[in-house]
Amino acid sequence: MDWTKLLSAKRYGETSGSTLAETRSRFDQDYDRIIFSHPFRKLQDKTQVFPLPEDDFVHTRLTHSMEVSSVGRSLGKEVGKHILAHNPELQKQALEIHDFGAIVAAASLTHDLGNPPFGHSGEDGISSFFRNTATGRRFRSMVSQEEWQDLTHFEGNAQGFRILNNPMYGGLRLTYATLAAFTKYPRNAAAPKDSNRRSQKKFGYYQSEIKVFQEMAQEMGLRSLAPGAWVRHPLAFLVEAADDICYHIIDLEDGCRLGLVDFDTTIELYAAIIGNRFSREKLNKMDGLNEKIGLLRAMTISQLVKECVACFLDNEASILSADFDTSLVDHIPSKDILGEVISLSVQKIYRSKQVLEREAAGFEIIEKLMEGFTDAVYHQKFAPSNNTAKLKSIYRLIPEEYSIALNKDLSVYDSLMVVTDFISGLTDSSAVKLYKIIRGYTLPFSKH
Repeated sequence: MDWTKLLSAKRYGETSGSTLAETRSRFDQDYDRIIFSHPFRKLQDKTQVFPLPEDDFVHTRLTHSMEVSSVGRSLGKEVGKHILAHNPELQKQALEIHDFGAIVAAASLTHDLGNPPFGHSGEDGISSFFRNTATGRRFRSMVSQEEWQDLTHFEGNAQGFRILNNPMYGGLRLTYATLAAFTKYPRNAAAPKDSNRRSQKKFGYYQSEIKVFQEMAQEMGLRSLAPGAWVRHPLAFLVEAADDICYHIIDLEDGCRLGLVDFDTTIELYAAIIGNRFSREKLNKMDGLNEKIGLLRAMTISQLVKECVACFLDNEASILSADFDTSLVDHIPSKDILGEVISLSVQKIYRSKQVLEREAAGFEIIEKLMEGFTDAVYHQKFAPSNNTAKLKSIYRLIPEEYSIALNKDLSVYDSLMVVTDFISGLTDSSAVKLYKIIRGYTLPFSKH
């Protein structure tokens, strides 16, 4: 792969793309488009780890995404400084260190855009509806095998790519460089899977976005691994690293603040990564848990950024040749300590009673919403003679942007994907409210 192609500022549908647009580069434009977008704003009420958190310091998808973006910008700028120094042809294209940071920051900002309400239980709820319910399985004979793979394997990464590119909802039309950096898993659900490659662990786009992905991959010079599967864009490794760093380090912070992980254990884990820069004497002079945890978290992230940058630069050649295809954090000096953090988080945080209870509720809510609205859409569009007053009422609850899309001449697959767009795009609170309404537990005009 060639950096001169990998940093393309073209957008889908354009014949060419400039890297500059007055005082803002196109990559800066990407970042701004995301910040002001409706899907991004909805992340403020979507689960990170603790569903529907009652504590104001616990992270939502919005705060997590902004923190990942900040770390991603640092990673991108540090890597960009080296790449520009060794690739003078990039400087002739008016590319700067800032552009690397802007691409990774924008891609990091969108990395959770496709996640449904209630985190992984929401993903499982959508997939389970099609696989395990009579209403969902009925659609199997109405779609192709490849389309059925999409429906029965909901994937937040692929949903994010769809949101960013779907013209029915005014897709953001980001640059190819940002889109490719966003795509951690450059394959579709039906493509052959190479289990030895980290980038093939999941999939990153649906059948509905094949054309967009193919044109992007061709423009960037991404090598094809198999029909429907490509190698990763190098900057996607930095987006993944930024997420890994924030996810584990800040989940530990949240767990400590909630009392799920004791303070001394948290200090020991942070200190093991910080190394000889850690000073217990300095820490003891600080007042309050928040101040102490904040300092340790900042120093830990700083150390992990340095280690990930060094790992990327040491492996740049094999990343460009696509021989390197694992997570950066699996190769850094702190990998064993991060492994301890992950094990502790699984035991104390992700399997805590409050998380498991709320995830179970989220699974039920999402599955029932999918059942009600797919049934309503199917009868409205494809079996009107068997439609009922109840299903018509449920159909009318679909927001305008999705009902406009459904009024078009869509196939069964495309119609079901619109329903999935709607349900996965709900916030946690709106999903609970809608569930109560269609199940008859509450009325819109009720005080309770």
